[in-house]
Amino acid sequence: MFRSTLSSRVTCRFEWLTREFAVSACIGASILLAASGEAQARIELGAPADQADAVVGCMFPLTGRGALYGRDSIGGIKVALADLQSQLGAKDAPKLRILIEDDRSKASFAQRIAEGYVSHDHARFLCGIISSGVAQAVSRVAKARQVLMIGTDHASSRLTIEEFHRYYFRLSNDTYSSMAAGARYLADLQKKTGWKRLVFLGSDYDYGHISWRDLRSNLDRLGVKYQVAGEYWTKLYEPDYSTYIEQVAKTKADIAVVGLWGGDFVTFIKQAASSGLNTKMRIANFDTGGSYDTLVSLGAEAPSGLILSARHHNNWPDTPRNRQFVADFHRLEGRYPTYVAQGAYSGIMAIGRALAIAGKQASTEKLISTLEGMKLNLPEDPQGYSSYIDPQTHQILQAQAIGEVVPNHDFPPAEVMLSNWTVYPAEDLRPPTDLIQKRRALARAKPPAVKP
Repeated sequence: MFRSTLSSRVTCRFEWLTREFAVSACIGASILLAASGEAQARIELGAPADQADAVVGCMFPLTGRGALYGRDSIGGIKVALADLQSQLGAKDAPKLRILIEDDRSKASFAQRIAEGYVSHDHARFLCGIISSGVAQAVSRVAKARQVLMIGTDHASSRLTIEEFHRYYFRLSNDTYSSMAAGARYLADLQKKTGWKRLVFLGSDYDYGHISWRDLRSNLDRLGVKYQVAGEYWTKLYEPDYSTYIEQVAKTKADIAVVGLWGGDFVTFIKQAASSGLNTKMRIANFDTGGSYDTLVSLGAEAPSGLILSARHHNNWPDTPRNRQFVADFHRLEGRYPTYVAQGAYSGIMAIGRALAIAGKQASTEKLISTLEGMKLNLPEDPQGYSSYIDPQTHQILQAQAIGEVVPNHDFPPAEVMLSNWTVYPAEDLRPPTDLIQKRRALARAKPPAVKP
């Protein structure tokens, strides 16, 4: 298996005895990264190799600006392993061996990891991935090797529409559903304020471009009349947004929709607030901007007028299911989760339940048919609703809540959280069949050129 020669191997195995997280010792539980930024050592969770019913090969960024999302994904996986044992029982719960490696947010690196998982570790599932560009590369490996890929927190709708294949499933909201909710929010806001001019700023790779396409598509479908005041494209992990912020301010737009995620959005919003951009226009991020790490970074003096959402919120929905997930994660990790934790949790829950239903030794074909249409009660679900996987796209369908920043000290060290929610049901956010067919037909005729 490909691995950095500087990396060592560490194994963590957990015995989930009760809902109170009685956890056995973890060998090498704390792995310090070298100052040089070398790759994180392999991490193993769950069943040992000689007892596992299935191997799941996961990839997350564990170094660099996206490292927190990798760590929170691991935390979400731990909670999922506990919940599978609790909900299914020790006899019926499949024994999963979870392998985790640092993909460094690099497509070629992740492809080599994925190939190694399949060839050397005999993984039946590939899982995880934060970056949409990386996910596209790994999806091609899954298709070629005919193994299931369970996407957790990358979001480009291209993966479930134009580049759809039967081995790929996604277990968190994608750009289409987030931007469908955002378009509905903007349509409602226009009725109240009469806004007219819209500017977009996003990362110059698949995620940013597809987010902008999905937003415009939904605004047009809703009949919203607006002017595009400008569009701006930044590098991933851009350290200085001052020039972009200056240009966005000159557009004199009413609304600025920002398609950045993670540390990039945190850096942008801090610099935007320092320049006073938020006093000149409303700033919105409908997909990831409401993540807990962003709210922590805003501090007590949060910029006014922010409109934010994410794929999971610690304080919405206010249901026993979500409160339990947040409390379990906090008890285990010592901090509150960012949205990616629930994405990784959902992915492992889907794998575990599919194996429990289809059989622990079920064929890939049987697992595909089991996952298609599967219902899952997840922390993100409002009371009375269960997420389910759309057979047409293999995309999980979930509700989306968009909120505003308000003071809140319930989740320290954050001093603000989102509130004043507007909630859009899942059925209103799924792409219509005619759009899916049109985009797939165009992709077959002439694959679009997208920067890696």
